[in-house]
Amino acid sequence: MTSTDVHKDVEDSGPSGYAAARLRLLQEGARSGPPRRSALSELTDDWLAGLFTAGSGQPRGVSLIAVGGYGRGELSPRSDLDLVLLHEGSDPTAVAALADRIWYPVWDLGLALDHSVRTPGEARKTAGEDLKVQLGLLDARHIAGDLGLTAGLRTAVLADWRNQAPKRLPELQELCAERAERQGELQYLLEPDLKEARGGLRDATALRAVAASWLADAPREGLDDARRRLLDVRDALHLTTGRATDRLALQEQDQVAAELGLLDADTLLRQVYEAARVISYASDVTWREVGRVLRSRSVRPRLRAMLGGGKPVPERSPLAEGVVEQDGEVVLARAARPDRDPVLPLRAAAAAAQAGLPLSLHAVRRMAAHARPLPTPWPAEAREQLVTLLGSGPSTVDVWEALEAEGLITQLLPDWERVRCRPQRNAVHIWTVDRHLIETAVRASEFTRRVHRPDLLLVAALLHDIGKGWPGDHSVAGEIIARDVAGRIGFDRDDVAVLAALVRHHLLLVDTATRRDLDDPATVRSVAEAVGSQGTLELLHALTEADALATGPAAWSSWRGSLVADLVKRVSAVLAGDAPEEPEAAAPTAEQERLAIEAVATGGPVLSLRAQTEPPVTAEDQPAGDPEPLGVELVIAVPDQPGVLPAVAGVLAVHRLTVRTAELRALDLPDGVEGSVLLLNWRVAAQYGSLPQAARLRADLVRALDGSLDIAGRLAERDAAYPRRRGVVAPPARVAVASAASRHATVIEVRAQDAPGLLYRIGQALEDAGVRMRSAHVSTLGANAVDAFYVTDAKGAPLASAEAASVARKLEETLRG
Repeated sequence: MTSTDVHKDVEDSGPSGYAAARLRLLQEGARSGPPRRSALSELTDDWLAGLFTAGSGQPRGVSLIAVGGYGRGELSPRSDLDLVLLHEGSDPTAVAALADRIWYPVWDLGLALDHSVRTPGEARKTAGEDLKVQLGLLDARHIAGDLGLTAGLRTAVLADWRNQAPKRLPELQELCAERAERQGELQYLLEPDLKEARGGLRDATALRAVAASWLADAPREGLDDARRRLLDVRDALHLTTGRATDRLALQEQDQVAAELGLLDADTLLRQVYEAARVISYASDVTWREVGRVLRSRSVRPRLRAMLGGGKPVPERSPLAEGVVEQDGEVVLARAARPDRDPVLPLRAAAAAAQAGLPLSLHAVRRMAAHARPLPTPWPAEAREQLVTLLGSGPSTVDVWEALEAEGLITQLLPDWERVRCRPQRNAVHIWTVDRHLIETAVRASEFTRRVHRPDLLLVAALLHDIGKGWPGDHSVAGEIIARDVAGRIGFDRDDVAVLAALVRHHLLLVDTATRRDLDDPATVRSVAEAVGSQGTLELLHALTEADALATGPAAWSSWRGSLVADLVKRVSAVLAGDAPEEPEAAAPTAEQERLAIEAVATGGPVLSLRAQTEPPVTAEDQPAGDPEPLGVELVIAVPDQPGVLPAVAGVLAVHRLTVRTAELRALDLPDGVEGSVLLLNWRVAAQYGSLPQAARLRADLVRALDGSLDIAGRLAERDAAYPRRRGVVAPPARVAVASAASRHATVIEVRAQDAPGLLYRIGQALEDAGVRMRSAHVSTLGANAVDAFYVTDAKGAPLASAEAASVARKLEETLRG
């Protein structure tokens, strides 16, 4: 059906014809994007114009105006109709009747309507009081009626906006900042609001308003395309959900990607992030320019009075060779020659980051257009300037983003393209891959005083996740890329080997410390063999902490830090030539010993609950400020018997306690005390409400151990009462046998989506398999549980390979069932 046919349907059939024509237009597969939005706007214009002119007695001096997105001719499938009925005020009764004739058919079709009836004076007054109204009127477009009335309002509103710009633009900037604080940054969110988040459609509209003020203008390159892409995604979101929504929820992303003809949801998010990054960068540059212009306007009259007239010459302060500061920005010196100085981009970036100043847009674009590529390997100065840039702390981020916006980063580091704007579908991560790498460098800059080679630490921070753009294990792929990049930027063979090892093993310390038995010599020896030297261990320790801190709040705590530090101390001793001793049971604390003796004496479980806190950690690793709650430490001593782990885990699940960390081990009792006791040291938190009393927990634990408490039934009953909500489909659980992880036990590692009762199900499955639990190491990272269980056969020996594989397979089947 042609556009003419669609419009003819409207003319022939009135409102019902509009509804049918609108539906056909939205179902046309051949037309999408700007052409469909424009066609929908034109179709709606024709229908509303027909409503405006229908009937008799149409008043004079009245016009119907589209404002906002509809005024720009950008109607998405479920967009509001933003309309103003403008009149001269001569016949209020006739205007009210006309308004009813237009508004009611719109409501009858179920279309969202934002409407007002105003005189030009009232419209200008309201715009002067309400910034959002004024922004909408900047896009006013005539639909029907008195064209001169519409044109007069447009002219007056634009004149008001330009005259009031020095006052209104700071208000608009504050409005944008408040919205960004509430909604977050579109370029990093897994479920972004396409309109309200920073870098979204509202910011693009704000940039149009700034341009209309004639006070400043946004960098235009790529801006229209970025805005178009976000509108296309919103159109697809409206069509797939059938709702007027701007939030790109996880469960909708695959359908939206398919509607747009994209490969998958990750491709969709990457396009959204790229568009948001363009708009965010344009906003930063534009608001900086607005501030500069407003400052110069306020200062210039005073300077002219002091200097006796004339235009003041801006001061230029040298920062580095070919780089100066001017008017609060870093610009190129007049004598700078990017075409003859290939190190200039890195030198300018390092100088800007060190000074805490933004790089001028003009300077970045000039360098991007004319800078010569660096030779391979890079000269020493280029490598030093990169390290200086990476070690400049938080100011590194803005400077890096300025280089990236103009393509300079991928010119310097071609491998960067694969991680640029790459989403991370993991609740623990709060950044895209590329931003996480920069954030890790920022964190690593705080630790440069505690390592002997801060340059290697900073470059390793930049590269540690570079393999995430490739298939397979990102650490393995990253090692290969790191060798190539390190050699290209001029590190010698030994340094290249260290950087490759750091990238390959950047998860080794935290994974081992939280999921392995550190008292087992095999654990410490395997880490020492992988690390190889004291210097690499020192760097890896700092990188581990920087990586975790840059990941998100769930990835690091004093508890994890203490475990990693303990592992590093043990590995350092091995590297120094001290062989790890055979495992001996750690000496129990006085409280643990008291609980163990009481458990033997009573023949049942005893426990204690104690609130835990930890102080925030400053850059100098010193506690500062008020302590932060970590949850509650639960210590349980139980006479050794079958079924302890599932019983405890089940009771905690029944009481809606979330297990954050858990350890289980056998405890040696003092001389003269006979018996064997299992000690469980767990950190728990209430899902909601208050914690149960210790006496109630103990009573239920006694019942669970003697079989009189039906844990499985209680959990099933609760699940049935609360049906599952629609949400993200988690990847299936994986269970693996960690070969050579211990000489004394078989280590079974479980990775699964955390859920109430998960640890109970794991413990029950292991119990059913007839294995004995030597120790357990449980940790929860966001929505992911990563647990390691040291098990033996009935005689206390590691499981045979076939038996271990069978146990792992059955456990995986249980968790996937």
